[in-house]
This record gives sequence, C-alpha cells and structure tokens, in this order.
Amino acid sequence: MRATDHNGRSPRNQLRTLPELIARLARIEEKLDTLIQQRLIKEYYSTGEVARIVGRSEFTVRQWCRLRRVHAQKRPSGRGPSREWMISHAELQRIQSEGLLPLRDEFRGVS
Repeated sequence: MRATDHNGRSPRNQLRTLPELIARLARIEEKLDTLIQQRLIKEYYSTGEVARIVGRSEFTVRQWCRLRRVHAQKRPSGRGPSREWMISHAELQRIQSEGLLPLRDEFRGVS
C-alpha cells in the first residue's frame, strides 16, 4: 500500500511542489513588504491617520493643530474650497519621540 496525503498525493509529489510553494511565498512576502512600505511612510498624514497612529481621537489631533501643539499645515482637501490639517512624516516622528510642543501663551489666556 502506498502512502498518500489527504489530497491523494504521494510524498514524492509533495516534494516537487515544495519549491513552487517556497517561490510563491517569497513573491507574496515581497508584495506584502511593498504594501507595508507604501502604508508606513507617507510625506503627509491627515489628522485621522495621525489619530489612529498615536491612539487619540481625530478631534484631539485637530485641536493640537489649531493650538499649534504640533507643526501642521492647512492644505486643500480635494472636497471643494475647504482645507484640512496635514502633518508631515518628520513631525509625526517628532510627536512620537518628543511629545507635543508647549502650549503658547496666546492660547492660555496669559498676557
């Protein structure tokens, strides 16, 4: 009696497909690496993206921008004349490593 796997293939046939599987896995890993790099490094992030990355609400990140606790720029949003806050990759890294900028006196009500 000949040994077979659950698909009816002999161990010899499985060995022939192993190099194919390894090659296929290598191609999948390469594509995943490309996708991860595309998602990880962007030139600018929206307030929603930054909120997800730092674990805060989008409202909080918009407040940080408005109060100048982070360096952000208003850019066209692609939805008509409205503009939205955008935060650079370098600033995102700074926020993650150093935290928020100090609250400026003009926003504290101190004269």
